[in-house]
Amino acid sequence: MVDATPARAWRVVLEKIEADLLAGRLGPGDRLPSERDLVAQLGVGRSSVREALRVLEVMGLIRTATGSGPNAGAIVVARPTGGMQALLRLQVAAQGFAIADVVSTRLLLEEWVAGDLARAEERDLATAHEALIAMDADHLSPADFLALDAQFHIALAEASGNVVVAAVMAGLRSSIEDYVLEGVERIPDWESAVLRLRAEHRSIIDAIEENRADDARVAVHDHITGYYAAATTGRR
Repeated sequence: MVDATPARAWRVVLEKIEADLLAGRLGPGDRLPSERDLVAQLGVGRSSVREALRVLEVMGLIRTATGSGPNAGAIVVARPTGGMQALLRLQVAAQGFAIADVVSTRLLLEEWVAGDLARAEERDLATAHEALIAMDADHLSPADFLALDAQFHIALAEASGNVVVAAVMAGLRSSIEDYVLEGVERIPDWESAVLRLRAEHRSIIDAIEENRADDARVAVHDHITGYYAAATTGRR
């Protein structure tokens, strides 16, 4: 199939997927229909489908994987938020940041987020819990797991209600995902690491929900620095 209006056809795909995300028909952990199914459903060419998926991936909403099997195709890792153009500009700039600086910035922001949430009288952690549930799925590739991991941390930042902190975290997302994914090769037992990361996430959430601000900050600090150590040296 050849697109009659290729400059617009990819937007049809993009708008359809965004609508499904906003309506809750798709959420983190769900897989999108295959390229072939999207072509048939929307009456566009495969090139338009691929362009739309590329844009969604750059925006941090999905992660795509080539090949076949349970890990192939596109998996949803986030829901759309406002200010995407500004976030994209920050994401581009963040590619040149030193990893150590990104980690230090994460500690500053995320320790504050954890403490603030733990002290809050009301908080909405539904999206963070959603990411945790998605990370519990079997047969997730490291890339898919770590993309959902990033979404968990961004969800906490968004739950804080501080739009600047949430925007900076979202803008750093690509840079964060790059260094955590590169570190997988240095971790000798990835399956054990996944179990540990899941437990650490639960510890963070538990401390927040039990109003233990100091414990929440320590849990976030140890979680971030522990993975950074493992990703850079293979030990923690």
